[in-house]
Amino acid sequence: MALDKMEALETRVRGLVEMIHTLKRANAALEEELRGARERLLKQSELERRWEDERAGIKSRVEKVLGELDFLECMEGASCEE
Repeated sequence: MALDKMEALETRVRGLVEMIHTLKRANAALEEELRGARERLLKQSELERRWEDERAGIKSRVEKVLGELDFLECMEGASCEE
């Protein structure tokens, strides 16, 4: 009877050891996936910042051109409001 209990305990321990190995492999895979997601997020954030900078530059140039057009219209005799 004691031998049966010892074998059952040994079987449970082996199962737990295998479960630990499985969980460690899953954890390593999740850590790698998280690392990749963080890298992609960083790249996306950098891209978003560049797009915002470019958008601000384009907006500034468009506003400048519109201001110049308004000035030209004033010079041609159209009503000017300032």
